[in-house]
Amino acid sequence: MKIPANGFTHAGKFHADDVFATALLQILRPDIKITRGFVVPDDFDGIVYDVGFGMFDHHQEPRECRPNGVPYAALGLLWRVLGPGLVGERQARLIDENFIQPLDLNDNTGEQNSLCDAIGFFNPVWDSKEDQDTCFFKAVAVAKQILENQIASANAVNRADEKVQQAYKNSRDGIVVLPCYLPWKNGLYKTDALFVVYPSQRGGYSAQCVTDYKTRRSKVPFPPAWGGQPEEILREKSGLALKFCHPSRFLVTAETKADAIEACRRALRAAGRPVSAQ
Repeated sequence: MKIPANGFTHAGKFHADDVFATALLQILRPDIKITRGFVVPDDFDGIVYDVGFGMFDHHQEPRECRPNGVPYAALGLLWRVLGPGLVGERQARLIDENFIQPLDLNDNTGEQNSLCDAIGFFNPVWDSKEDQDTCFFKAVAVAKQILENQIASANAVNRADEKVQQAYKNSRDGIVVLPCYLPWKNGLYKTDALFVVYPSQRGGYSAQCVTDYKTRRSKVPFPPAWGGQPEEILREKSGLALKFCHPSRFLVTAETKADAIEACRRALRAAGRPVSAQ
């Protein structure tokens, strides 16, 4: 879809929906001129959203919903058309599920959302003399940075996927060893991977549990005796050169790759899982 030179959205109090929708359009066409008003001019030539009862408005019946029942707001309607061109079909779907849908749900139902609240605080207070459009575009600038970061992160995942998949093919006992730190969670989504080992950005190596996509809990957490222990006690209890184990037992850090892998193997044994001979 080609973004026109002009856009129109509603005036008055603004919300995360129209703010992020505007940010999305600015990302795709930085020179777009956005007009805010209460009635769309009959001769308006451009894209109209969150007002006007067109294809990017959501204030008319029957309202369109996703298969999971979450209704679309203007942002979701725009992202459905524009998102795949920015990050690909798969990442566009994931961003919709994890980022766009909560914003759409807030706009349609009022369900509490901290990001929506933060954007809402850009509205001038009742006795302020601030110009509302000026406040709106301040909020858009913040939303644009957030959305640009989302898009950049999604494309980084796309670039990492081949390396993650190769590491998964080479894995043993569900332990995936990465050559460097890579965004791996989406690449191992719905696989039988149990742990991921990678060079830590803080030095040494990290071993992290893979989360079950249904329960959203670690498939195999590290042993209870390790969680939240000081380093000297952790080393004593584990018999390994471990530096840290998160109290929730989803992450350990170790001095060497061998220790990080062995920590995963010991977690498997503690959970009664089979471990192949080295």
